[in-house]
Amino acid sequence: MTLSACPESAILFAIGIQNASALSAILQCDSQTELASLHPEQTRNTGDEVTKPNSTFERVKVDPLADSGSATIDQELARKRGAMQVTATAFLVLFCIVGLALWGLPFYYDFMVQQFGWTRAQVTSGNALSKLVVGPVFGFLAGWMVDRFGPRRLMMAGILMAGTALIGLGGIATLGMFYFFYLFNALGYVCGGPLPNQVLLSRWFDKSRGKAMGIAYLGIGLGGAAVPWISNTLVQHFGWQAALRTLGVLIIVIAFPMAFLVKEAPGPQEESRAAAQVPVKGAFKTVSFYLLALGSMGSIAAVSGTQQNLKLFLSLDQHYTQGEAARILSLVLAFSIVGRLLMGWLADRWSKKYVMLLIYTLVAAAIPILFFARAKAPMYVFAVVFGIGLGGDYMIIPLMTAEIFGVQVLGRLMGVILTADGAAEAVSPWLIGRLRDTTGSYSTGFLALIGMALFGAVAVAALPKRRRAA
Repeated sequence: MTLSACPESAILFAIGIQNASALSAILQCDSQTELASLHPEQTRNTGDEVTKPNSTFERVKVDPLADSGSATIDQELARKRGAMQVTATAFLVLFCIVGLALWGLPFYYDFMVQQFGWTRAQVTSGNALSKLVVGPVFGFLAGWMVDRFGPRRLMMAGILMAGTALIGLGGIATLGMFYFFYLFNALGYVCGGPLPNQVLLSRWFDKSRGKAMGIAYLGIGLGGAAVPWISNTLVQHFGWQAALRTLGVLIIVIAFPMAFLVKEAPGPQEESRAAAQVPVKGAFKTVSFYLLALGSMGSIAAVSGTQQNLKLFLSLDQHYTQGEAARILSLVLAFSIVGRLLMGWLADRWSKKYVMLLIYTLVAAAIPILFFARAKAPMYVFAVVFGIGLGGDYMIIPLMTAEIFGVQVLGRLMGVILTADGAAEAVSPWLIGRLRDTTGSYSTGFLALIGMALFGAVAVAALPKRRRAA
């Protein structure tokens, strides 16, 4: 090859521009004779190899370009691979911890009511009591641990606890054991669920954070859409208790290896120490923090109260068959996939405040459709609208928190917000179940859920659009 065969490389080499495009052009001239032809006076062909000149000046002039450029490319490739691995890990962990464990358990409530004679309030109270105990005690601690040590270790512990919880729930016979293993499930959710995954993704991504969060949160939608069909098949062949134990094993087998192998964001120790030292008290003194916490509590309460009671409402009150109920539940969570992709895409382009308001409005608009559940067609409309709102509900909270307060304090703030949301998420299903047991109908409960959703939307409407300058 002559100079004219690779003119860009020769020119960039000659003027000493040390950037990625120059390096890329030079690397394209991959034969030793090509490199020699560029600067024959600066190289010596000794038969089988091209050696660099003895001049120290020339060596300093040539070597740093190749070495630093190669290192830059290697670092960029390593970061891209790491980002892909992080997204895949978050996807699978959320698939298991939230999709299978959290959204899967309500599928089994009616079996417990029929076999053990428990009330609707009792089967939904396991989620309430466990999160009310675990959230305040471990939520703040988990947020601090994520900021200080990184999310990976906490995630592994959460996966093991969530898997153990489902295995244990598959062998219960008393209400006490039901509460005990539900406690483990709540611990698994706090340690391995949204909190560590949100922080992990936020540290790896900046401009595409909404897209990455949306892709990862597809795991919740796919897991939630798949679990009714998986559970229905397992129950038909092995019974509901063996089905629960199988789900517990699947959670550990699928999620734990991914969390074990995932890497923290580049420079995790230094960044984590720095983040842990950033004061968070200022955020607690702002109105925005409390509007965000209360708004998310309202919408999460509406979502959880609806989702946790939906199977009971369809199968026991509306007399849907197991297959029909599974179809509606699966459709809700299938459309939550659309919601996650759509809201993640919008969050990267629109003000996150308006995206959050759109999500909360969809949730509030969907719940009234449940009053028309005797006809099958309205329930499919409900599944579409509610599913899209559900898909964006959990995902938008960390995005809005980072938008207002920044990433360095995200772990600790999300520890507080998710603790508050967990309390709302816990109490709401129990309250709706209790109202159903007391009044004999879900009508009062559905009105309460609509009020919760509207309260969340009003709080979000008062939030600022973006982070205020200090």
